[in-house]
Amino acid sequence: MQPSFGIKHHFFSAFRELFVHHHGSLEFRAKLFALVIAANLSSRAECYEIVKNIGLGIYKDDADRANLLMLSTKELVKKVADDNGLDIDTLVANIQKDLKMVPRYAKKIDIDSLKKLLVLSHDKDVISYQENILEFLQTVKSEILHDKKYQIELDEENLESKY
Repeated sequence: MQPSFGIKHHFFSAFRELFVHHHGSLEFRAKLFALVIAANLSSRAECYEIVKNIGLGIYKDDADRANLLMLSTKELVKKVADDNGLDIDTLVANIQKDLKMVPRYAKKIDIDSLKKLLVLSHDKDVISYQENILEFLQTVKSEILHDKKYQIELDEENLESKY
C-alpha cells in the first residue's frame, strides 16, 4: 500500500460518506466480505489481499477504491474481533437491513468471490460455518431478486436517469 494512500484513507474514513462515490454500495460489499472473514477467528492478512484483488475487478482497476473496500472490510472485521459493538449476528442484521432498504444490493452478493476466502480456512468447523453463511447469503439474494424484481428494475432505471 502506498504511503499517500494511508493519508487518503484516514481522510476518507472521517468523511467517507461525503467523498466516496456510491459509499453505501462499497460499505455493503465490505460487510459481506467481513461476515465471511470474521467467521474465521484465525483469519490471516491474505484475506485482505483477496478482497483487494476482487475489488480491483469490481472497480475496473481503480486501486484507490479497491483499497477502500479492503480497509473498510478490515475495519469491520477488527470491530467484530475486538467485540467493539459488532458481532456476526449484528453484521447479518445490518446486511438484511441494507437489503430491505436497497434491494438492488442483492445483485452485489457474489458468492463465487466470497468463496475465494474459504481457501484460507483449514478448520473443518470454520469452513462449514463459512459455507452456511454463503448458503444463507445465496438464499437471501435469490429471495430478494425474486420478490423485489420490479422495485429493483425501477430503482435501476431511476439511477440511470440521474447519471
